[in-house]
Amino acid sequence: MYSLLVMTSTSAQSQQGTRVGFYLRTCPRAESIVRSTVESHFRSDPTVAAGLLRMHFHDCFVQGCDASVLIDGLGTEKTALPNLGLRGYEVINDAKSKLEAACPGVVSCADILALAARDGVVLSRGLTWAVPTGRRDGRISSASEAANLPGFTDSIDDQKLKFAAKGLTPKDLVTLVGGHTIGTTACQFFSYRLYNFTTTGNGADPTINPTFLPQLRALCPQNGDGTRRIELDTGTPSNRFDTAFFTNLRNGKGILESDQKLWTDASTRTIVQQFMGIRGLLGLSFGVEFGRSMVKMSNIGIKTGTEGEIRKVCSTIN
Repeated sequence: MYSLLVMTSTSAQSQQGTRVGFYLRTCPRAESIVRSTVESHFRSDPTVAAGLLRMHFHDCFVQGCDASVLIDGLGTEKTALPNLGLRGYEVINDAKSKLEAACPGVVSCADILALAARDGVVLSRGLTWAVPTGRRDGRISSASEAANLPGFTDSIDDQKLKFAAKGLTPKDLVTLVGGHTIGTTACQFFSYRLYNFTTTGNGADPTINPTFLPQLRALCPQNGDGTRRIELDTGTPSNRFDTAFFTNLRNGKGILESDQKLWTDASTRTIVQQFMGIRGLLGLSFGVEFGRSMVKMSNIGIKTGTEGEIRKVCSTIN
């Protein structure tokens, strides 16, 4: 699994203030401690991999990748509506306590989150990538700033704008959303597509494959339990990182409206097709591109040098 390393250029890393191997001298076991911690939790609950990946994404899109999403308290990011379903905090806290025992005050919570997200993908049979480290932890966390996170009803134009604001391209958008190949969502976030979405035909979102609709309605009946969890990548194991998610989009089996739009919108469909290896198009390796896009995302708005702090406990500012 660790046979392929996706690297970014040294110049790009130094400009961002992070670099691969940042802790080689100050805490040489840092990455192995995080990896073994993630492995331990993954063995008992493989779905934690998707939780860590989503948490890292939500952290980076608000205040940058500074672990501000981990801070407890009234009005913090953690309390914002889009973040209420985040999970995996116990993995980060576990890794932090082990790192504090080995190298007190050295490894940031922001770096732990970036490393843990990568390790979860690898455990889910995805390719690995080299994670630049050296981030510091933020001291500010505000729920109101989480309002602009990409949402499940967003148009492709809205999604592009939100990603572009963070320095990410449409290809990064499609690639990172492809992380939905692992993980689940709740009925409340897509059941509106199944009933009374239109006043014609079967009443469902017309982009849903009609043969798939009965299965979704059985899983999420009208006025049923909105908290019931459904796999985002149907038809394959929920903890397998692969390209089946993109095939499902082509077949009208995207669960979230925002995901299915990656296929129905011509501007992003070509990228989806490239990941699927459609004949006649220059193919892309999803595993390789995912690592590259994750490195870009993990350098959004980072704090380095004397900015921020190295938290002793990830849920609390020093």
